[in-house]
Amino acid sequence: MPNQIKRIGMLTGGGDCPGLNAVIRAITRAALSGGMEVVGIEDGYLGLIQNRMRGLSWTDVSNLLTQGGTILGASNRANPSAYLVPENGTWVAKDVRDEVMRHVQKQRLDALVVIGGDGTMAGAAQMMERGCCIV
Repeated sequence: MPNQIKRIGMLTGGGDCPGLNAVIRAITRAALSGGMEVVGIEDGYLGLIQNRMRGLSWTDVSNLLTQGGTILGASNRANPSAYLVPENGTWVAKDVRDEVMRHVQKQRLDALVVIGGDGTMAGAAQMMERGCCIV
């Protein structure tokens, strides 16, 4: 029997677009109804890199349908395989996927739900290369 997903992390990457809060609400409600825990990752991959996450409850996602934006925040400037860090007065791209996987394990996330466009999905594919379960 395959491992059962009990705790998911959810992020919204890239730019803002209409309907993100509705998607967050729908995924959270479905997961909670199925007995799962939901963890919101703040500001897309940046929150995953910096380990900025918080639990989401029924209350957190109530009354979201009329709110624009994303309650989780989004970022299109944080790529886990080429994260820019200052080094000797310049910016250097570092692969921080192993550190991100440690955050995923520390938060006990069985899977990540990744919401976004092409760049966000490319990041998800790179995380899959490190063994992360992506929905």
